[in-house]
Amino acid sequence: MQREVTHSHRPSKPLLGGRARGSRSWFVSVMWSAMLLSTPVFADEPALPTITVRQVRPHIETLAGPDYRGRQGPDAFRAAQYIVARFRELKLKPLFPDRRFDQQIPTASERPEEATHIVGVNVGAWIEGSDPVLKDEYIVIGVHHDHLGVREGEIYAGADDNATGVAMMLEAARAISALPTPPKRSVVFVGFDLEEHLLWGSRWFVAHPPWPIERVKLFMTADMIGRSLGDLPLPAIFVMGSEHSPAVRETLDRATQNDEVEVAKLGVALVGTRSDYGPFRDRQIPFLFFSSGQHPDYHSPRDVPAKVDYRKVANVTNLAVRITHAVANAQQTPQWTSDVELTLDEPKAMERITTLLLEAKSEDRPLTDVQRYMVSTVRNRTRRILEKGSMSADDRTWLTRMSQLLLLSVF
Repeated sequence: MQREVTHSHRPSKPLLGGRARGSRSWFVSVMWSAMLLSTPVFADEPALPTITVRQVRPHIETLAGPDYRGRQGPDAFRAAQYIVARFRELKLKPLFPDRRFDQQIPTASERPEEATHIVGVNVGAWIEGSDPVLKDEYIVIGVHHDHLGVREGEIYAGADDNATGVAMMLEAARAISALPTPPKRSVVFVGFDLEEHLLWGSRWFVAHPPWPIERVKLFMTADMIGRSLGDLPLPAIFVMGSEHSPAVRETLDRATQNDEVEVAKLGVALVGTRSDYGPFRDRQIPFLFFSSGQHPDYHSPRDVPAKVDYRKVANVTNLAVRITHAVANAQQTPQWTSDVELTLDEPKAMERITTLLLEAKSEDRPLTDVQRYMVSTVRNRTRRILEKGSMSADDRTWLTRMSQLLLLSVF
């Protein structure tokens, strides 16, 4: 997740531009599907390949390994090259003009002499939709591949933040590209640079898209999906954004398999702008943000591959694939709404989190008297909301403020 960084670089040569090496044959697609396990999407839809720990682990161990030095500056550029190499292996089409996989990102400076100074690179590829009309609409999976680099001699590996998200994106691309027939709408995969620098990569992409940005019908991102909030015994994955589209919420509910991954739906207002969904949300594009939450190793050298829950990463990836496939083949695309429905999902999640905080052993989760009082207050009021069976607008305003305060002061 984002934190400002200042290191910049200029790539020494164009990043692996040029066309992909032809289309995947029908035979190879069938073989991929046979090699992977299969699970049903919905009752009325065909099976999709299932992503396993064996698929996601190598990406995380590689990108969060010592060779990539925390993926900042030139090392983030090398991470982008890694992603492009995987795109090529899957025979995906280059996303950007002139049949290129890369989109160079200039500095944000307004000084003319610095306007062409390249500070990062986004990379993207796509699978063209099978419907002659709907293929001009896009479902985008975009994640950031950068992190904090090396500081005072220590590597900030960023295994959860965000090698886990890159693994999700790449394995989702593998699963969807393995289908004998592509989805009706086109599916796009983007690796954003400079998320840790005020979301500069995704902001640049939205401002300079390869097609009118209004053609994006759903944006999904994953940022930190391999741990748990505060290292609490909380298996859930938080999914935010569905409050802005009833169709997305319905698809999320239908795609969730309780024996695979537990979903806790939250409104994104409870956490603010934390990752690359921000620029898409600001354009009122329906979106989903997957995250297991901030943990004690966040933005520290301790965020290493050995601490990642690889099963959770694989399960979240399977969920994202099912949602992508469903929306890409739906008769109607999701529509944005600013009128957020007041459900009990948020107070349920907050009641569970605060209860776990209060029940944790003091040596595992020490709380000051002020923190314990605040956590108790949130738990008690959320319980009253749940007992009442409804949440008012005032309740949600209070819950939003308290959630943000808990993130700042407890986690």
